[in-house]
Amino acid sequence: MQFELVSPERRLASEEVTAVRIPGADGDMTAMADHAPTITSLRPGILTIETSGGEDSFAVTGGFAEIGEGVTVLAERALHVSDVTQAVIDDWVAEAHAKHKEASGDAIDVAAKLLADMVAMGGHIGLYPSQGNS
Repeated sequence: MQFELVSPERRLASEEVTAVRIPGADGDMTAMADHAPTITSLRPGILTIETSGGEDSFAVTGGFAEIGEGVTVLAERALHVSDVTQAVIDDWVAEAHAKHKEASGDAIDVAAKLLADMVAMGGHIGLYPSQGNS
């Protein structure tokens, strides 16, 4: 099936894939050929595509995935995992930390989840932020 990954800055991937593992806001999911049509929001995490040549992974900070005849992901921010540096993780976590500090009411839980997801995403690729998620 055709896979497209687009961020506001550029198209990161456009290729034939056999499966896409998506960090959905309501849980991880794998899209394969003949998947039921679905639209899901993304949480910060690692999106992995499987091709005949192997796997490739991208860090995404949010956005949407549309599954139909193919899979199209519109990411808020996305980078190939090889391009995610310690400085990138530190910046993304610092932004999430600032949102958490500014949040009030019902938004506190959402901001705390965002911060935890950012920290977990970095840990998944072996990068740990210089500040915790307090």
